[in-house]
Parts: sequence; C-alpha cells; structure tokens
Amino acid sequence: MRDLNVTLIQSDLHWQSPGANLAMFEEKIWQINSGPDLIILPEMFNTGFSMDTAALAEPMNSTSFRWMKQMAEQTKAVITGSMIIKEGKKCFNRLIWMRPDGSYQSYDKRHLFRMAHEHYHFDQGAEKLIVQLHGWSLCPMICYDLRFLVWSRNQTMEDSLEYDLLIYIANWPAPRVNARDTLLKARANENLSYCIGLNRVGKDGNHIDYLGHSAVIGPKGEVLCDLGENESIQTIKLSQNKLQEYRAKFPAHKDSDTFTID
Repeated sequence: MRDLNVTLIQSDLHWQSPGANLAMFEEKIWQINSGPDLIILPEMFNTGFSMDTAALAEPMNSTSFRWMKQMAEQTKAVITGSMIIKEGKKCFNRLIWMRPDGSYQSYDKRHLFRMAHEHYHFDQGAEKLIVQLHGWSLCPMICYDLRFLVWSRNQTMEDSLEYDLLIYIANWPAPRVNARDTLLKARANENLSYCIGLNRVGKDGNHIDYLGHSAVIGPKGEVLCDLGENESIQTIKLSQNKLQEYRAKFPAHKDSDTFTID
C-alpha cells in the first residue's frame, strides 16, 4: 500500500459568513505546495459553530457543497469538512467526504454537544462512516464524538481492523483543549491507528476562544505533527508499512471484545 499525504488547514473562521469562508479556504488551498491525497477542513468550516440553522442551513448540492466538489476536482484530492445541512424539517451537522471525481459520502454527527444546545437544533446521526482512499480505510468523525470511545472503537474484521486512520474535525474550545490533546492520543493508542484532530483557532461570534492544537498522532500515541495555536497549513506523509509492522508486533486487537451499538 502507498503512503498517504494529508494536509491539515488550521484556520480562524468568519462568523456565519459562508461566502467569506469559502473564499478564504480557496486561497489557503492554493497555498499547498505538495500534492495531497486528502485536505481536511474544520467542523462547520463555512459558518463557525453556529446554532442558527434557520439562517445558515443549506440543502445538499447547494453553494458550499458545489464549492467542495470544485475544489476536489481542481486539486485532485479528497476534501472533507462539515457544514449545516437541511433535509426536509431536519438539520444535520454533516461531514462531506468529497472525491475528485465528484462522488461523495457523508457522516452526520452522532454526539451533539448539549452544553451548547446543539441537540436542540440538530438531528443525531445514526451510522459510522468508513471510507477508502488509496488502499487505506479511514473513519471521519466530528468534535464531541472524540469523547465517546465505544463509538470510535476500531472493531476487528476477521484478522484485520476496520480502519487505519481516525479523523476528528472540530470547533473545540480553549478551556478544554488539554482534554482533547489527551483523548486524541488515547483514541490512537487503543485503536492501533493513526489519529488526526483538526481544530480551528480564533474567537467566534459567541466570544468563545479556540486554540487549535491540531495534531497527527501515531498508533503508539506519539505526536507526529502539532500545528500549535496559530493559523497553519501542514502536510504530513503517513506510512502504511509502519502501521502494519506495529500491528503485527503488537496485535492487541486480536484480544478485543466484540459488541454491537444500538
């Protein structure tokens, strides 16, 4: 299997302004020098973490969705990030996994952040998403999902594991950033997987501060890349061979418990 080049874009966001955010991220994407396989944007990358679904929710195949499709086609990379999507009377914090050929998959956030009343404004997702990219299996999730280890569990499929890379896109506030740093390492270690956490920086319209700390964690829980607390664009190469070698030497997944999630 080939190595995977992943670009993380840690950025401030324009509050509730899709047009400004799309223009900003387009400019940042064209600053990427290496040819990434995957470009990761934050949670609600086009609006910030807003509960104003009435004003900001977009149907599928609207402006932000079409922008992702255009960017993926032009960069020849998968682009992922979440936005507020409406379907009938329901609204979802929906992650879009957009491929260069225009095909896509989506994941609706399972764990809604009740401390910000997200559960009053959004509908809960029901299914995990596992996607394929250049021989890799990836599991993308959203922010608060990070706290729920059962939902994130890398289940054993016969003699292999469900995914190779776990991704959390986020708007994770500054007061709890140390918990996030710890949980990212734990999710990587317990799941014998690479783990990426992509967070935003800056202050949103609710005067909430974000410190970034976007990071790439190896399967032993080691920090491979840390974007710090400022805006940053970084590309990292992940080795499938090193991952498989570690799993072969430390096959803890063969002793894992089986379970189902209701």
